[in-house]
Amino acid sequence: MKKDGEPLLRDLAPRVLAAVVRRYGDFDTAEDAVQEALTAAFYTWPRTGVPENPRAWLIRVAARKLTDAVRSESARRRREMKAVREASPEEAVAPPPDEAPLDEVEEDDALALLFMCCHPALTRPSAIALTLRAVGGLTTAEIAGAFLVPEPTMAQRISRAKQAIKSSGIGFAMPPPEERSARLGPVLHVLYLIFNEGYAASAGVEHQRVDLAAQAIRLARAIHALVPDDGEVRGLLALMVLTDARRAARTGRNGEIIPLDEQDRSLWDREAIAEGVELVTAAMNRGAAGWYLLQAAIAAVHDEASRVEETDWRQIVALYGVLVQMSDNPMVALNRAVAVAMVDGPERGLVLVDAIERDPRVRGHYRVDAVRAHLLERADHTMAAVSYYEAAAQKTANLPERDYLLLKAARLRSVVS
Repeated sequence: MKKDGEPLLRDLAPRVLAAVVRRYGDFDTAEDAVQEALTAAFYTWPRTGVPENPRAWLIRVAARKLTDAVRSESARRRREMKAVREASPEEAVAPPPDEAPLDEVEEDDALALLFMCCHPALTRPSAIALTLRAVGGLTTAEIAGAFLVPEPTMAQRISRAKQAIKSSGIGFAMPPPEERSARLGPVLHVLYLIFNEGYAASAGVEHQRVDLAAQAIRLARAIHALVPDDGEVRGLLALMVLTDARRAARTGRNGEIIPLDEQDRSLWDREAIAEGVELVTAAMNRGAAGWYLLQAAIAAVHDEASRVEETDWRQIVALYGVLVQMSDNPMVALNRAVAVAMVDGPERGLVLVDAIERDPRVRGHYRVDAVRAHLLERADHTMAAVSYYEAAAQKTANLPERDYLLLKAARLRSVVS
């Protein structure tokens, strides 16, 4: 399929999976059937054109493949039984599900799939990993990168989660309110990670995956409608809206990255910013700020500055300070180091980066090198900055990110040569 058709398949995949799982119940088999349908679309649609209703096309193909698989399995079981004894009508294997049309309860399907993958029968890490795969459509490598673990470890985690769903008989339905509340934490974490992958892709030729970000926002809105008084749900939606408001200014005409301090702020979506700020204000007025709400507040500070010079970095440092105390997340600490450097100077930021780099979870991560390079550049340690920009470029799997880092290095080299 042409490159511009791939985002359509990525966007449709979880919605098709949700519909097929709702109808047939078996998550693992349904996922295999949907993957086959997506592969068929990848090779068929460039020749025949995208169908008028691509989701319905994928559902029909997946349902047909799943039904064929069920019939094949039934035939195999009958052959095995016949080898032992003559099968009686009472012993016959149940026929596969009929092929009546699948209905279009799309948003409910997506939410039900989201909450099913976050069932308490699964460990929290497994639930989050499985949901990123099923709902977010992320690859195992992308999920492993989000968790800062090796890819084989993540593959085993996802496999165990699928088996846990199969053996526990977890049904495909929205849980009652009390169960929904218990699953809300993993659900929000998943949406946060899906949005992050959409905001800044961990690999590939695109810096932003708009389909993933839009899907996360859509589901966050649906959950906000379910629990409108939950501060963290409101905070997560605000964070997504405020961050996505800068999307048009984050890349140039050729897909090149434009950093925050160089963006044309007239391209920012002021309507989205107003919505996000309103969400943050309402949530702050209701009580204590949580993880997502604090990040949304930081995004609001950035978005409300009409010029980069007007950014209230002291307020951002204070908000990051609370976040660091709230969680042991080295990436949050890295972001705080940048904010501290904006207030107290790059040398102070570099001291903080030294401490963060000792954390084995981020040791060797390209973002640590990139931040160090940025701070070294601001401290006028030009050649050292070049070295770290180039090191970061070698470690990232995202091509626009790599090109941006190499361009930074080349420009600095030209200054000193």
